[in-house]
Amino acid sequence: MSTEAQSTTKPQKPLGLILARNFLTNLSTAAFLVDREGGIIFYNEAAGALLGVSFDEFGRKRAPEWGREVGPFDEDGKPLGIEDLPTTKALRRGRPAHGSFRIRSVTGVDHEIEASAMPISAEGGQEGAMILFWPKEPV
Repeated sequence: MSTEAQSTTKPQKPLGLILARNFLTNLSTAAFLVDREGGIIFYNEAAGALLGVSFDEFGRKRAPEWGREVGPFDEDGKPLGIEDLPTTKALRRGRPAHGSFRIRSVTGVDHEIEASAMPISAEGGQEGAMILFWPKEPV
């Protein structure tokens, strides 16, 4: 391959994230996938049903952006600190984490959820995390 062709080739996505996306696509439990900075890079149909919008419409978003739109929030509707989130714990510690909080759909419906975040690592290091979540009960 010529040097010119190499410079215009898109970087390969990490294999762990590709495989996780394929897994989450076929999962009936709501789940999303984040990159190593916590930005949403994918969520499945079940998550789209809770959020009130498909991933194709919502798109990739950095952590602060999607956090303002859908949460997480505490019982009073105030944004939770990033340090308290299972996603942050999984990304920073490289270990699974679990928590409960509220998210808000784009239509304004709040859902109290349980969420479990699992880091995705490869030989090159941390690639991101996948988060499975489910409503505790209708709010």
